[in-house]
Parts: sequence; C-alpha cells; structure tokens
Amino acid sequence: MSESLTKTPVLSIRDLSVGLPKGGDRAHAVRGLSLDVMPGEIVCLVGESGSGKSVTASTVMRLSPLPISSGNILLEGEDVLAAGKPRLRELRGSRMSMIFQEPMTALNPVHRVGEQVIELLRAHKWKGNWVSPEERVQQLFADVHLPDPARLMNAYPHQLSGGQRQRVMIAMALAMEPALLIADEPTTALDVTTQAQILELLRELQRKRGTGVLFITHDFGVVADIADRVVVMRYGEVVESGAAQEVLYNPQHDYTKMLIAAVPRLTPRAARPLAGAPVLDAKDLSKLYVSTSMFKGTREIRAVDGVNLSLYKGQTLGIVGESGSGKSTAARCVARLIEPTGGQVLLDGHDIAGLQERALHPYRRRIQVVFQDPYRSLNPRRTVGDSIIEGPLNYGTSRAEALERARGLLDTVGLDPNALDRFPHQFSGGQRQRIAIARALAMQPEILIADEAVSALDVSVQAQVLELLEQIRDRFGISILFITHDLRVAARLCDRIMVMQRGKVVEFADTATLFADPQHEYTKQLFAALPGRHWLEATPAA
Repeated sequence: MSESLTKTPVLSIRDLSVGLPKGGDRAHAVRGLSLDVMPGEIVCLVGESGSGKSVTASTVMRLSPLPISSGNILLEGEDVLAAGKPRLRELRGSRMSMIFQEPMTALNPVHRVGEQVIELLRAHKWKGNWVSPEERVQQLFADVHLPDPARLMNAYPHQLSGGQRQRVMIAMALAMEPALLIADEPTTALDVTTQAQILELLRELQRKRGTGVLFITHDFGVVADIADRVVVMRYGEVVESGAAQEVLYNPQHDYTKMLIAAVPRLTPRAARPLAGAPVLDAKDLSKLYVSTSMFKGTREIRAVDGVNLSLYKGQTLGIVGESGSGKSTAARCVARLIEPTGGQVLLDGHDIAGLQERALHPYRRRIQVVFQDPYRSLNPRRTVGDSIIEGPLNYGTSRAEALERARGLLDTVGLDPNALDRFPHQFSGGQRQRIAIARALAMQPEILIADEAVSALDVSVQAQVLELLEQIRDRFGISILFITHDLRVAARLCDRIMVMQRGKVVEFADTATLFADPQHEYTKQLFAALPGRHWLEATPAA
C-alpha cells in the first residue's frame, strides 16, 4: 500500500455542488464532486473549458462568487466553508496557495517582484530561523531556479520572461510552505521547453516538501508527465477517476477517450510535392530593433536575421520555436504588419518589403492573419458580421454581397450563418477563433498566416480548428504559414517545418524527415520537451 494512502487527506471534497446564475446552459457549475488530495500527491483535474474544474479550484480557495448548494471542503480536516473572512485570510497563502494561469495579471505591475513576496511573508507573520524576509525571498527564488535571485528581486514583472514570472508565482505560492497547492492551468500559455521546466520544478518541489497538489489542465500530455491520480470532469460532473496509469492507458468513459484522442500525436503528415513557382518568397529577411537607455547605452536586437522561406500553393509551412525565436516577427514582416529592416518579400515577383501603405493596399487582401487571441483581435463593440464584412467593404465589395459571403463563411467554419448579429463575448473561445478564420477568408486571400492560432485552446477544440484549417487549405487551395511552439501541433498540419532560434533558421526539412531524424541540438531539445512524449509514443492515435 502506498504511504500516501495511510495518511489523512490534505484536501477532502465531498458531494460539492456550486450553482450558476439563472438562464445559463445548466443549473450547476459543479455538481456532486468528491475527491481527495493526499500529502505528496499530484491529482490532475482534467476537462475542457466549462467543465467546472476552475470553479472547483476557486471554490476551494473561497474566491468564487457562485453560490455553494451543498457539500463539504476540508483542508487538513478543517471545514473551509465554515471559516469566516479573518480565518480565510490566514488559510490562503499559509495552508493553501494557488498558482494562476496568467502571472502577468496576478502580479502587481507597479511593484518589484521581491516586494510582492515580502508583502505576503509579512502579512502571514512569517518567522524564519534568524533569516530576514529579503533572505527568504532570495532562498525561494533560488529554489525555483531563477537566475541571480538578489538581482531579480528588484525587477518588475514586465522585465521578466513568461517562464520567469510563473516561477515567481510558484515561489510566492510556496513561501509559507502550504499543505495544499492548487495550480490552475499554470503552463498552458508557455512554450513547450518552459512548460517542461515548470512541470519538473513543481514535481521537484512537491516531492521535497510533501505538498499535496491539485493540478488543473485540459492536456493529457501534461497529465502523463506529472499526475499520480486523475479526475475527469464534464459539464460540472466527474465522469471518470483513477490512478494516472489506468486512466491514461485504459480509459473507460467516452469523454475521456475523446480528450485523449484529441492530443496531437507524433505522427507527421506526408509532405505534398512542391509544384510550380512559390506564391511567396522571402529572401534574407531581417528585422533589427534598436533601443537606447541612459544606463545601458544603445542596444541592438536582431529579432530576424537572414531568414529565407518559400511558400507554395496549397502547402502548409510551419515555423517552430520558443518565444523570442523570431518566428512571429518573421511572419509579421512577411504580412507587412511591420516593416523589415532588410531583405525581400516577393509576391508573384513583386517585392513588397519596402512599399509604403498606399502602394501596399492592393497586396493586403492577398495575405491575411489569424492571431492567437481572437477576443483581442475582434472588436467587442461590433457584431461578428460587421467584423467579417469590414475588409471586403474596404475593397469595394457591396454590403449585400459581403453579408452573403459572411453567411457562407460562417457555415464553412461550422457556425450558424444566422449568428452575424451576435457579439464576440457571446461565443466560446473556439467559436471566436472560427470567426477570426472566417474574417480572414472573407478577403479571399492566397496566403493565410496562423500565428499561434490554436495554442490557447482546449485540446479538443484545438483538434477541431486544426481540422478546419486543413479543410480550408484543401478546399480553397490556400497556402498556410503556421506559427507554433509545439511540434505535436506542427506534425498534424504542416508539410514542411523550419525551426528558428534567436532570429535564425537552424533547421529546415519536410515534416516526416524532421521527425525521423532531427539534426540540430535545439530541435532535439524541442522534441525532448514535448509533454507526455513517452506516453504518446506508447499510445498511437486510434
């Protein structure tokens, strides 16, 4: 018998039901939930958006405004639901802590990160063994493997990378050595290499401290890397639970099987033969940023450095790399959203790299972009119909024709053609991304640039959007430039892949060749960092 099973649970939830406001699609956000988290155990709570997993986490922390209909929540035997506000303030941070998905919204942008951790220590009257709060913060930063902790204490959140900000959040969550750590999608928006580091860090700290962890995710690849037990939720109810190995290798419920099947596999697609001349040619493309500081002088950053790429009709070319690799900057130079510092961008032999806006206008409709966050790229005050028809109207299409085209495109992307009068907030994240794709297609482009267009989506929705992009490419003969940090996703869609690091292309090959025999050390690192790689290799797609 496992040692953890002989102990008292750190967290015990029994028959928890949390209501939703009237008029919703269901009466309860969470219904009849029961689960335990033992000391030194990681329990993964898995499900799509709307499954109730994040509501569960915020209810345990008593941060949710939703009414609790029934149930009990015991933290080390103490009834959290019976605790008053003063006691809850004591429990949060000291006995239970939470790591949020987006650290930039959880950290105060106007205070140094070290000050924010010190504030937590003082609020909970931390008493170290002759160690000052400042020394304690440096110790915590060292524990989460932040470089130069003494210097980093004085940095503001915007001066840190995404992975470093998440490490600060983890340090803050562990500052008082809580018994329970709740991690709510803490790696979803991170590069695969940074994600792998954060997952390994959580595992390391959890083992060292014996902390119980409730880890919320939608990705079974992540589950395969860290989970001891798994609880699968759908529409607020548990549909399956058990030991991680049992659920991963022998799922029982159809919903669990669907989530597992939606995880991108490591089986690359066969590249289509190249035919004709490229529709797009970028030659020796470069982008140089120059910043001037009173203390640091002039600093040059080569975001893109001598990149060459060719995109052919009906082909999908993937650009893969971490944040800061230059992949999105290269795509924005190609689309002329920013002006390249040097090089050529050839469309049918015409160089658009140095054209001014008036001269660029005829070429704009030929290259369209789908961004990572559709909620930010769609105007929240305009109906989706107005957003879709705006481009065609600017190029002389009549309103009646543009609306008719918009209805047809909504149908093409799998949405109700009568939804043109609705606003972006009335759609789910996956539906908003479909609307963004419809808006791009309304311009009848030759080239579609998808810049991390699926990285923030649930794996099941991600699979649907990838399938949609594939159908659109085949139906309309569009060429796709697909930007991603995840080689699993690239394998699903791309004919060829170029890998970028620090502004340069370090490897370029058709997808099957790259997956069979990666040459560059950086490419090998990206493969090694893929979440759940060993599980994916052992469980090929059905």
